[in-house]
Amino acid sequence: MATLGIPANTIAVLQKYNFTFQKKFGQNFLIDTHVLDRIISAAEITKEDCVIEIGPGIGTMTQYLAENAREVIAVEIDKALIPILQDTLSSYDNVTVINEDILKVDIQKLAEEHNGGKPIKVVANLPYYITTPIIMGLFESHVPLASITIMVQKEVADRMQVGPGTKDYGALSLAVQYYAKPEIVANVPPNCFIPRPNVGSAVIRLTRYQNPPVQVADEKFMFALIRASFNQRRKTLVNGLSNATNISVGKEQVKKVLADMGLSETIRGEALTLEQFADLADRLSGKK
Repeated sequence: MATLGIPANTIAVLQKYNFTFQKKFGQNFLIDTHVLDRIISAAEITKEDCVIEIGPGIGTMTQYLAENAREVIAVEIDKALIPILQDTLSSYDNVTVINEDILKVDIQKLAEEHNGGKPIKVVANLPYYITTPIIMGLFESHVPLASITIMVQKEVADRMQVGPGTKDYGALSLAVQYYAKPEIVANVPPNCFIPRPNVGSAVIRLTRYQNPPVQVADEKFMFALIRASFNQRRKTLVNGLSNATNISVGKEQVKKVLADMGLSETIRGEALTLEQFADLADRLSGKK
């Protein structure tokens, strides 16, 4: 089978199947072999590995993964792509294609069946609108993960690795940094895709921590606090938290805890570090 990372081969496959791009799935197929090589090396794929690929498209990266991994499970939501994948991956016997929404897949079960419950590696080229739910779903469900290496919109990659006080810092930054060590491994310009997206992309590797860098008594409560404090960025932390519907903390209680932490009552969520959010959560939940 011809290597799909070469633009002419991708175009030939799309024409053969009269494939039309679906706006709702945010489809942009990679047509750059250098970038594909970078992703494989960044994800550190070896013959020991079981890899889950989210959104294989026409199988461009799947071919590379199949050459390098022990086994690949490719999860594709668009059923129009399934016959194409059967064709482009026909020469590989170590690939399983699942036509399903990744948010509905039991990854724990896949890891048990295909990898003896050992941590799997996830690789994906993700559309912008679904990046956060997929990453949070993978982390929050505590499935056995070694790393997630993903192509995302450049600004989303930036958001995952910035610290407090920057405009990109938010709930996603804190969540990613609680669960994993983020590292941007490549910037990818629009001309590396078909069709060309309007924005630049980046490949970011999230290496899962064995233990989170901060200890917190109630993880769910901490993330509820984080979400509430960034829901209304312009509000002070006191107002953001006391107005939140999903947590019940009073204004005076928040003011007192902030004072105990040596923080101003006019401080905003974007000024707090992950450690401070953990401390805040423990104090507000009465577990400190």
